[in-house]
Amino acid sequence: MDFKYTLDHCRENSPNKAYHLIQAFAPGEVSYEEAHRIGKELADKVLEGKYSYVVTTHIDKGHIHNHIIFCAADNIEYNKYHDCTQTYHRIRHLSDELCKEHNLSVIIPGGERGKKYKEWQSEQNGSTWKTQLRRDINFCIKSASTYEEFLLLMRAKGYEIKGETFGEDAAKYISFRPLDKERFVRGSARSLGKEYTKERIREHIEKKREQKAVIPKKDYSARRLIDTSDEKFQNSPGLQQWAAIENLKIAAQSYNEAGSLSDLENKITVKTEAVKSARQSVVELEHHMKDLAEIIKYAEQYKDNRSYHIAYKKAKNPDAYFRRYESQIILYGGARRVLKQAGIKLKGLNVDKLRAEYQALETQKKELTATYKSCEIEVRNLKRKQENLNQYLERTQTDPVQEQFKKKNNPIL
Repeated sequence: MDFKYTLDHCRENSPNKAYHLIQAFAPGEVSYEEAHRIGKELADKVLEGKYSYVVTTHIDKGHIHNHIIFCAADNIEYNKYHDCTQTYHRIRHLSDELCKEHNLSVIIPGGERGKKYKEWQSEQNGSTWKTQLRRDINFCIKSASTYEEFLLLMRAKGYEIKGETFGEDAAKYISFRPLDKERFVRGSARSLGKEYTKERIREHIEKKREQKAVIPKKDYSARRLIDTSDEKFQNSPGLQQWAAIENLKIAAQSYNEAGSLSDLENKITVKTEAVKSARQSVVELEHHMKDLAEIIKYAEQYKDNRSYHIAYKKAKNPDAYFRRYESQIILYGGARRVLKQAGIKLKGLNVDKLRAEYQALETQKKELTATYKSCEIEVRNLKRKQENLNQYLERTQTDPVQEQFKKKNNPIL
């Protein structure tokens, strides 16, 4: 009867009276009570409290499943539900999210998962770590566009650096220390060679930059590391060199924007909590909107059918009048009972005021939704940076490009 009342007030002539959703679960994975709760949660999220619905949970098949039937028109503006590919994907996404929250399995489209990054390493036998340091410096000089970027690239390779600044109070020498070593090595003529002082490093980078056209800076931190385990990389030294440089830039920019791994983890924690808080607020708001939508629906029914109730009370032949206007009288009685139970005062009932309150809640929900979606994007980006750094720092300091330099014994400088 709720469906009929809403559809009678709908201005659209679409023949659809209701929509039917089926939500199925893996055999033996969920009880029918939990399945029914999930079905109601899905209906509330999909319909946002605007549409009347019925949820039934069936256990007669080999798996438990829900049937959700909802009215084709909403109870607020009496507009028809817009059924399209976008709404289908939204329903599927919401159902998947609910199943994940309840630790239930989710069907992956196509049945295939993305490949994980495979860790690879290249050992260099018989080389001292100072030789390795020179190769890393050469490599980063070649890759960097500025002295500051060189420092970022070196740090991304796992080196701690001190004395890198210039000026009267600055240290005379730049010093490097791999994470697995106890002491620093100076960038001096005596320790590494005259081409490895900070002055010469900066000169080489600036000279290289002057010889090249200015290239717009790319946002490397938003990208994932390139998986070089594919056969096409193994058979192409040039492709290996390109991938090594790209991966180094990705890791360097991630390092620069993150500050440190501990800072990055803290940012992820803070943003994740912000997402949870905003999402919980949205859920609470949705419940409030659902209740208010129900009140608006019954308030409309109460006002529209009150005249039939009054006429019924005054009718000379109440039985005949009731038979003629049975639906209207029953709707009035049901609406009156629901409103009283909800604590709504019937005298001076203002439906427009209730609608305005609903619109205000809807605006608030949109703002909160935008907030938590924005935070979710930030969390994904931060986790990508964290993944890039963790993957890159797990590698050894030797890579295919530097291996070529060793074999050719052809220093860059």
